[in-house]
Amino acid sequence: MTYDDVEILKQFHSKEAFQYPLLSDQDARHVEALGIRNKTYEAGHNLYGIPHPGVIYVDQTGTIRAKYAVPGYRSRPPFEALLEHITGLVSQ
Repeated sequence: MTYDDVEILKQFHSKEAFQYPLLSDQDARHVEALGIRNKTYEAGHNLYGIPHPGVIYVDQTGTIRAKYAVPGYRSRPPFEALLEHITGLVSQ
């Protein structure tokens, strides 16, 4: 999910040939609802609406089962730990 314009996302998606959708959240409603907006940037700033980097696991019913968001982009949870946690959720 990004605060980028839909047209920019379409061009990027096509260029990179992603096999999954890219989501636009220009007004940051979803980022706010998920509680992951980087509050360093206020409304009016060109980076307003940027989320903290992370992963959201949504199950087949559309329910958010796990959310990992970290304040900085340089330090992320280890992939193995995320995979282990999500694998545990899937088996429940």
